[in-house]
Amino acid sequence: MNRRHFLGLPMLAAATSALSAVDYPRVEPRSLVFPRDHGAHPEFRIEWWYITGWVSDGAAHDFGVQVTFFRNRPGVAEANPSAFAPRQLLFAHAAIADPRLGRLSHDQRAARAGLGLAQADESKAGVFIGDWSLADIGGRYAAKIAARDFALDVEFAPTQAPLAQGDKGVSRKGPELAQASYYYSEPQLRVTGTLQIGAAAAVAVTGTAWLDHEWSSTVMAPEAVGWDWTGINLADGGALMAFRMRDKSGGVLWAGGAHRDAKGDVRTFAPDAIRFVPRRTWRSPRTGIEYPVEMAIDVRLDPGGLLLDLKPLMDDQELDSRASTGTIYWEGAVRAFRAGRAEGRGYLELTGYGAPLRI
Repeated sequence: MNRRHFLGLPMLAAATSALSAVDYPRVEPRSLVFPRDHGAHPEFRIEWWYITGWVSDGAAHDFGVQVTFFRNRPGVAEANPSAFAPRQLLFAHAAIADPRLGRLSHDQRAARAGLGLAQADESKAGVFIGDWSLADIGGRYAAKIAARDFALDVEFAPTQAPLAQGDKGVSRKGPELAQASYYYSEPQLRVTGTLQIGAAAAVAVTGTAWLDHEWSSTVMAPEAVGWDWTGINLADGGALMAFRMRDKSGGVLWAGGAHRDAKGDVRTFAPDAIRFVPRRTWRSPRTGIEYPVEMAIDVRLDPGGLLLDLKPLMDDQELDSRASTGTIYWEGAVRAFRAGRAEGRGYLELTGYGAPLRI
């Protein structure tokens, strides 16, 4: 479900115009169309391009990589002809999980679209904020991130067709039909490029990543306080996505997901076919928030089912984005095991644990 975190929106505090009456479009059943749907959908309220993955250098050091761009239509000053009117806002997060450091290196950006400072392309994948960018270059994604403590210059090459989530790309997020998003994933992206951490020289890295692209006008039921999400690139070439929306009692308000096996066959899960079972928690020394950083994912597949144990690359993968989108959450690189045997790698996202998430 990934993603994501339009809470607070601090840039709106500087807006001088009153909120305009905006009729955001609903998510209606339709087929996704590419390459158009790789691009931005500015009429919708929120949108994100979310890449998470594992890379390693020549010395076999593993790193988790996260690059995320968010777009928001806040409904502010839409009738204002000024180029400075904040009709579209863009945010970005980037993070590197390095076990040698023991915590995330992360940075963030925020800007209003336009004036050559930030923009999201509507015809194909292409979004930038200053010198941060994610762009389609001949069917591959290129990410360039110049962060405070690291620099990333990598390409993500698709090896499989996009995986439409939900019903042909319409993914329910709650009991009401309107609580839905357009959502597809691109698992098993092949990663090549360079990573520089601190003052050290840049090193060549390779690996595997996962892209989620999602857009909606309402994605979260008012009864929900947050969600758990995972995307796992399986070792046999398959992929697993699963999420649950949690209610105020910690129970499951809604759930969903999909599994694509090594042959390319796809199964979409009903809400009662998925269970997230916490195995171990970790408490942040900075925020005091406790997260279930080890999680079992129990999926009812026919035959046999699928039970994966997710274990983090390191415990401290908490991301504090209060300077941009206003949230604190845990987004971590995890290994997936089945009966003690390594089955894949991916990411686990945990939101709404410190306080209810509000979108």
